Order: sequence, then structure tokens, then C-alpha cells
Amino acid sequence: QVQLTESGGGTVKAGDSLRLSCAASGGTFSRIGMGWFRQAPGKEREFVAGISRSGRMTQYADSVKGRFTASRDNAKKTVYLQMNDLKPEDTAVYYCAADTTIILSTIPGPDSTSYEYWGQGTQLTVSS
Repeated sequence: QVQLTESGGGTVKAGDSLRLSCAASGGTFSRIGMGWFRQAPGKEREFVAGISRSGRMTQYADSVKGRFTASRDNAKKTVYLQMNDLKPEDTAVYYCAADTTIILSTIPGPDSTSYEYWGQGTQLTVSS
């Protein structure tokens, strides 16, 4: 059983930066691939970023590529999402998710059914 807790959301202005954190408990964190998703009001949940177990490999949605960076600290059992140049369309609830069955050399991807555990989400609001 893995528990995930996101933090760091808030209200910012367009162009600002913010870093989300997701702390994990339970499980062996270095064996878990992690993903970030978001869901805006009235929209479906969408993939934002994935980071491999080692943290060496990442992938991003086109909408955030070049602006967002996922990283992780396995010693702290925490994954991060650094978000720069935020836009109003980034407004959403952000979730981290854990894929406990992924192999070492694979980057967690946009298929939400691959993730067994989810956090409760943290709200990000970007004003124009």
C-alpha cells in the first residue's frame, strides 16, 4: 500500500513559477514510477509528466514541455513538479500517481490505468 500526499499548490499570476511536491509512504519508493496528472473544471484528467524509478528519464505532455520539470529524491521519497512560466490554462487540480509494477528502464506514461495509487490532489490557480 502506497500513500501519496501532494502539496505546494496555490494561486499565482501568469508567468510565475511554482513547485509541487508529492510525498510517498509505504512501498519501496525507488521501485515506483511516478506520474503527474491534472484535471481542470469540466475537463477530463490529463497526463502532465512521468518520471522513471531512477529519475533519469522523464516525459511530458506537449502542453507543458519546456516549462515543467519532474524530478525525484528517492531518499526523501518525494517527487516534484517544477512549473515555470505558468499560464491560466494550467489551472487545475494536480495529482501525483504511483505505478508500482513498472520496470526500471521505462518511463510512466499517460495511461492512467497503469497507476495503482493516487494522491488527493492540490489546486493550482493561475490568474491572467
